[in-house]
Amino acid sequence: MFGEILQKFVEKSPTTVMVRVLLERLLNPEKLDRWFEATRQTQYTRNILFSSLVGLMLQVVCRTQASVHAAYRQANIAASIVAVYAKLQGVELTTSQALVGEIALEARDMILAMNGARPSLLPGYRLKYLDGNCLAASEHRLKPLRATTAGPLPGKSLVVFDPQLDIAVTVVLCADGHTQERALLDAVIPTVEANDVWLADRNFCVSQFLFEIHRKQAFFIIRQHSNLVAKPLEKFRFIGASASGDVYDQAVQLTSTSGETRALRRITVNLKTPTRNGDTKLVLLTNLPSAVADAPTIAALYRMRWGIETAFQKLEKHLHSEIAALGYPQAALFGFCLALVAFNLYAVVMAALRAAHPTRDIDQTVSQFYLAGEIATTMTGLTIAVPEHEWAPFVHATTEQLTECLLRLAQFVDLHKLRKSPRGPKKPPIPRTKYKGHTHVSTARLLAGIEPNTK
Repeated sequence: MFGEILQKFVEKSPTTVMVRVLLERLLNPEKLDRWFEATRQTQYTRNILFSSLVGLMLQVVCRTQASVHAAYRQANIAASIVAVYAKLQGVELTTSQALVGEIALEARDMILAMNGARPSLLPGYRLKYLDGNCLAASEHRLKPLRATTAGPLPGKSLVVFDPQLDIAVTVVLCADGHTQERALLDAVIPTVEANDVWLADRNFCVSQFLFEIHRKQAFFIIRQHSNLVAKPLEKFRFIGASASGDVYDQAVQLTSTSGETRALRRITVNLKTPTRNGDTKLVLLTNLPSAVADAPTIAALYRMRWGIETAFQKLEKHLHSEIAALGYPQAALFGFCLALVAFNLYAVVMAALRAAHPTRDIDQTVSQFYLAGEIATTMTGLTIAVPEHEWAPFVHATTEQLTECLLRLAQFVDLHKLRKSPRGPKKPPIPRTKYKGHTHVSTARLLAGIEPNTK
């Protein structure tokens, strides 16, 4: 199946080969350029192909190159670096959003074909986590930013995350970094499907959004915002104790701005330990029937919503999702979307490992940090050593052929090399009071138990 050189990479770093196979299948340059021409609105191709931008930015996002300029120096682009930055500045937000959705659909089909999805947290329903992400302040390179001391925010996004597939399925982008997240909800509503269960923080507890979810025969578990009034229809009923605290259930009525009413359930958890914001209660609104999920189950599902926070942490830690040098909103958000694309590619790799090693708890034992590090270290050598024609069969392979190949490659992976290194419980910090007021002490004398010279 593989040539002699490629076979060596299969044996030594199969995960890198898996990612390269996925890149050839999902982000093939010819396929990308055809997709761009069918999707674009005003941006056009002159000297720089869209696929060239994607390839260049993926190197930065996946940390195989330190910067856009460093990636450009290694790329074969017949245009100046100034033209490249101008092209990045012009990437339309609709193009970036659509690219994430397109790759997510293909990633979903592969994961399902491999039977690599995680067990359902609520059988018969599809959970979706919704959260916002504000890109970190960029550098002050742009002329309008040079005289300000404030941190310039290049944009904001809403991300919809599927915890069963472990992929980002939808992203909504906004170039204004000061936009309120709930103002972007109108763009999320068309993505709601029947039997979805949407989980979100109180920032998204907007009556119109809740009513739209209900109209589409979908469900929600959303933390109640203090500004949203829900009329009690009964007294609180104590349901039982959970790991977080005592759980109560109550029927309430919600009224929309147009006067429409809906009966909901309000789940309240009296927390044993206050949140970092000092909240002692967790108040959730849901339209899930009690026959589907009781109050403790609702509370447990909401706690798992922090999975999307973990996903954002992985984007920041394992991938270069926020490129500070990119000040223009369209360029910065394009980079963030390509980080989501890379995240979804890694999700396919993890799904293949779960399917190929069913007796191992892949999610708990395999470190995505070490996985990303191995791929970043090996990808350049793989690209140089293996002839392009050896990747050609993967471009037109069917989903079944591709998933079979991924499963075979996953069997070569040495899980021991990718194992996590969990840390023990944190210890309280030791007060640093000794030798206060002195600049330096001798480490060697302290280790030897000798009183150091503090002069």
